Amino acid sequence: MTRRVAITGIGAVTPLGVGADGLIERWSAGESGIEDGFGRCREFDPEEHLSIKTARRADRFTQLSLVACGEALSQAGWDDEPPVDPGRTGCVMGTGIGGIGTIEDQLEVLRERGAEAVSALAVPMMMANAASGVVAMRHGLKGQCYGTVSACAAGAHALGAGVRMVQHGDADACVAGGAEAGLTPFAQAAFANMGATSPSGVSRPFDARRDGFVMGEAAAALVLESEESARERGAEVLGYVTGYGATADAHHLTAPEPSGDGASRAIELALADAEVGPDGVDWVNAHGTSTSLNDASETEALKQALGERAREIPVSSLKSAIGHTFGAAGAVEAAATALALRRGVAPPTVGWEERDESCDLDYVPGEARALEGNGRPLCAISNSFGFGGHNAVLCMEAA
Repeated sequence: MTRRVAITGIGAVTPLGVGADGLIERWSAGESGIEDGFGRCREFDPEEHLSIKTARRADRFTQLSLVACGEALSQAGWDDEPPVDPGRTGCVMGTGIGGIGTIEDQLEVLRERGAEAVSALAVPMMMANAASGVVAMRHGLKGQCYGTVSACAAGAHALGAGVRMVQHGDADACVAGGAEAGLTPFAQAAFANMGATSPSGVSRPFDARRDGFVMGEAAAALVLESEESARERGAEVLGYVTGYGATADAHHLTAPEPSGDGASRAIELALADAEVGPDGVDWVNAHGTSTSLNDASETEALKQALGERAREIPVSSLKSAIGHTFGAAGAVEAAATALALRRGVAPPTVGWEERDESCDLDYVPGEARALEGNGRPLCAISNSFGFGGHNAVLCMEAA
């Protein structure tokens, strides 16, 4: 028997500010955190949230993780002492690149000052599993602990792993999410030279004028625990993760499969896991990168998986407001999905104006829209599709 997975804490640091509430409020209002062609967390100063020692010993992606996870765990009631057995509490954090800022900085030190000057902290700061390890240490989480590295699907894969952990009794609770801080000179040049990023510096998913993604940074985390555990300790249930599906395109290392087959299968698996049919889906928080190939492929995937119902369901892309946060994206979008369902709104795809023949669904232009559950809890899917052909989809339900 699998256990129902409740969300009891949500945390986020994004280009729309520090804190999960700001993320959903500002996105719902149609605000954009993109400035000068990048989605930076401009309101985040690590030394306002972390000790100087902790900040200096952590790459920026780990700093973002600590603050997002801290907010989520505090909301879940972990401030004074763990309400759940720490030995049965997991920690899984996804990232696409890990500590690339540290790598670039220390390579510069190596070139300019020699091998002896390279920091002894370089390895623990740059390793992709640093975020999960540091969060576990800070909060005494002693269950399963690891990182997921699957490009733009990493955050969703981390949440899927946490869901399975709780569903099947391997843990009573798990803090899971994703973080990325890859706005570095090397990463910017690499993505630009492969033609992936937007020359105009504008993120407009599904719009006919889209010309590539805008790079962003962020972190988000959810506290997942069994509904029984949450109810027993009197925790507020903020929503549920009811389904998870993951597949591979096995097609191309960076381009999505044009027909959307792998993505549609992941959507179908998530809905089957949740025991929900297309008629039970009220909103889609799309992967929606603002690239020509991805947006067209995702549109096809939605039509395959949802049939005629796809044309009736509002589809939004958070990346229109914060850019593409790579390995953090799946977690940030899942956090936003839970919050949007809680408020009963579908936030807008910011800046969508011109229809493209290959993108013919309802992308919620202009302003947020109220969602109607027709007498049942609202349900949404959150899509994440990454370089490498990785597809991960979460099905979520309002409390």
